[in-house]
Amino acid sequence: MNYTLLYPPEFDVTPILHALEREGVLAEQVDTRAALVANDVPTVFVLAPECRSDFTGNRLRGFVDSGGAIVAIGTEAEADIPPDLDEDLVAAYVSQPYGTRQLLLSLRTAYREAAARADSVRARQEAAMRTKEIAELTEIGMALSTEHDYEELQGLILSRARELTSSDAASLYLVEKTEGQSPRLRFKLSQTYSRPDIPLVEFTIPIDKKSIAGYVATTNEPLRIDDAYFLAPDAEYTINRSFDKKYGYRTKSMLTIPMADHNEEVIGVLQLINRKRDFEATLETPQDFDAQVVPYSSRVEGLGKALAGQAAVSIENSLLYQEIERLFEGFVRASVHAIEQRDPTTFGHSGRVADKTEALAQAVDRVGSGPYRNVSFTRQELREIKYAGLLHDFGKVGVREEVLVKARKLYEHDLEAVKQRYAFVRRTLERDFYRERVEHLEANGQDGYAAHVDLISRRHDEKIRDLDHFMQLVLDSNQPTVLPEESSEELLQYAEKYFQDLAGDEQPYLTSDDVRFLRIPKGSLDETERLQIESHVTHTYEFLRKIPWTKDMKAIPTIAWGHHEKLDGSGYPRKLKGEDEIPIQTRMMTIADIYDALTAADRPYKKRLRPQHALDIISCEVNEGQIDGGLFEIFVEAEVFKREDEA
Repeated sequence: MNYTLLYPPEFDVTPILHALEREGVLAEQVDTRAALVANDVPTVFVLAPECRSDFTGNRLRGFVDSGGAIVAIGTEAEADIPPDLDEDLVAAYVSQPYGTRQLLLSLRTAYREAAARADSVRARQEAAMRTKEIAELTEIGMALSTEHDYEELQGLILSRARELTSSDAASLYLVEKTEGQSPRLRFKLSQTYSRPDIPLVEFTIPIDKKSIAGYVATTNEPLRIDDAYFLAPDAEYTINRSFDKKYGYRTKSMLTIPMADHNEEVIGVLQLINRKRDFEATLETPQDFDAQVVPYSSRVEGLGKALAGQAAVSIENSLLYQEIERLFEGFVRASVHAIEQRDPTTFGHSGRVADKTEALAQAVDRVGSGPYRNVSFTRQELREIKYAGLLHDFGKVGVREEVLVKARKLYEHDLEAVKQRYAFVRRTLERDFYRERVEHLEANGQDGYAAHVDLISRRHDEKIRDLDHFMQLVLDSNQPTVLPEESSEELLQYAEKYFQDLAGDEQPYLTSDDVRFLRIPKGSLDETERLQIESHVTHTYEFLRKIPWTKDMKAIPTIAWGHHEKLDGSGYPRKLKGEDEIPIQTRMMTIADIYDALTAADRPYKKRLRPQHALDIISCEVNEGQIDGGLFEIFVEAEVFKREDEA
């Protein structure tokens, strides 16, 4: 049938039924309470006067707007369209009494108007659909362009492609190049709406015309297949049904599209499977596949090609973004490695601090209670924290190497000078001892020789013991431990002792610099050296702030700058105070930095502490208001401190 006639029970269609059938009109009676719906073919509704009150203006308006036309029949008293009937809705009006011919002419007029309206509705629908598709493609393009995670991007491509084309399944093949071998297609990802439980098993296939994906990659042209089980006899490709047999699936309609980069080089293949009438329908039985699966149209192919083009650009950009990230991270790690080569005693420290700080941030992100229950970090913020951790000690490049690696109070050359003085004085004492013996023999012979030797031996032994005590005092005081008060006083005494050098000049046992360094109360650095070491934080900031960071990593200099600050203002270099002045990322790094410094096994100036001892020390700093207690609690409860060291 080419037309449809809808009429209420009150209208007698019998007189015109045969004429309608000859002209290809299907007559359907409608209930006065049922909705009026225009069919795909021109549709006319006969509005009888007896049921006019049953069809409100809104019902009639909806019918006309959907492409239908109305023939209204008036009573004998209504020569024209009555006031209660909107004449804009009426395509033809027939007043009573009327003849069959008059009614048929009115119906033909209404069908012409219905056809015109249906064309208009289809045009509007088509335009709306095109607008919707363009909007969807634009939205998809924006989503793909902003997703930098390569794995997430692949899943996003498949899910949006399925939605746009109403496909039940989709697969992504990516070109894989290995040096010295021919490129291959890697089956990278798949999604099946009706069977989400199917596991993903990656594999590779040759880029040739034997498989559908290989054929498309080879020809760089899309391929539409209405039924994959009934390929054309001259088709160069075949389909592997092993997947369908294993999981009880039925691959039917297929649309396979190449993804080419800006050089028109194929970088992958997007394969869409089983376009459905209803996207939400699940395909389980053979009847489901027969009822729901339809071929891909040329219009859908166009949409798929547009999406595949966007996907190719996004994949290319994502790979480039990954390469840039790898390049940058490689530069960062190489820089850290170079810095730590200057200070081998802290080798690996920056990597461990970065790892533990990032792990603490992830733990904070998971907590559901406490002061940080509403704090969360994005993937970009976690990367920012990681880089800040890796670079937090980069400023050590601006610290003199001898200060940076100073493990004892005296520099090696200074200690060597003291040892040489000691050896010179000892040899001088030995010389003087034997000279006295010879001089006695020359002057007196054996007379009183034994008593003289006994006397000078006791005196010599006493001087040697004092000299050895001096050297041992220097060696003990040179350690970076707490210096006893009596040792400090003894050092001053030895600083006032002198010996004669080869030229006969008086030289001190200890120079003023020797005494100043050896009398350092604790550690290996004097105040000047300590300020030089502490300056590495400012050097770090000054270096990092010169890097043109991207928007999502611009806080790296500030985060690293404050890792030696304390909440009570006792830290350095800026004496920041409180949570408002010290960012949470920095407070997390401080905990990781202190813990690693306490437990590191590679510090020659101190013993490695057991984890619990280190945690107890940090706990004391929490109690003193120096360290963030809430973050430290998460650090302990999440066992962040147990993470493997990362070089």
